[in-house]
Amino acid sequence: MLAARGLRPRKRFGQNFLIDPSKIDTLLDAAALSEGDLVLEVGPGTGVLTEALLERGAEVVACELDRDLASLLRERLGDRIKLVEGDCLGSGRLLSQALVEQLGDRSFKLVANLPYEAASPLMCTLAMHHGACLGQYVTIQKEVGDRLTAEPGTRAWGPLSVHVRRTCSVRRLCVLPPGCFWPRPGVTSAMVAIEPDRMPGPDAEAFAAFVNKLFSARRKQLGSTLGSAVVEAAGVDGARRAETLSIDELERLAEACR
Repeated sequence: MLAARGLRPRKRFGQNFLIDPSKIDTLLDAAALSEGDLVLEVGPGTGVLTEALLERGAEVVACELDRDLASLLRERLGDRIKLVEGDCLGSGRLLSQALVEQLGDRSFKLVANLPYEAASPLMCTLAMHHGACLGQYVTIQKEVGDRLTAEPGTRAWGPLSVHVRRTCSVRRLCVLPPGCFWPRPGVTSAMVAIEPDRMPGPDAEAFAAFVNKLFSARRKQLGSTLGSAVVEAAGVDGARRAETLSIDELERLAEACR
């Protein structure tokens, strides 16, 4: 399809197309879609996953940044999908206004082979700000997947882990070697399911800013970064470091800092 239009995958858009049909089925089975479910797909590319979503009865809102691929999708799928051409994220790294308008007030699921650059901010904003998102079923870099499933005290535990896991549970579905994609990426990928188990709170942005700041000095003792009085008020040992803290402990510290 690309060759017929004189197109090639664009590295700057992270275009590595999933070509293993069994892995597409893995993602769709995890999403457990029902007829008429609304699905957001970011980075649909040539529309292979999009067609599989339509075959399972989903209503698809697709967002494609590449104008040439957006034209290809219009040609292939026409009005079978709602297509937003542009970045999935708007100001403040929140979901773009165009996507918000297309999704309306309906519940939806994200099912996508995510462009690597958009993956982390998109997963965070859906977990932190969009209670209507019933789940995220995505292909991402394995390294990012490791951060999502990490535990406190490990090297992979950090702000991304906290931002997503504060409201969601995460499970890894499978690991995908480079040969599952064309062209072959230089990294291994993973499919994960991110499913909400707690509604986002009104303090999501303030808490995220606190976590980001604390982890910028992740190996410093809390007593020196926050002050002994604050740490004691939260019931946390001042000799601890940010990288060892659970989400509950981080929430107590954020409350003590207010």
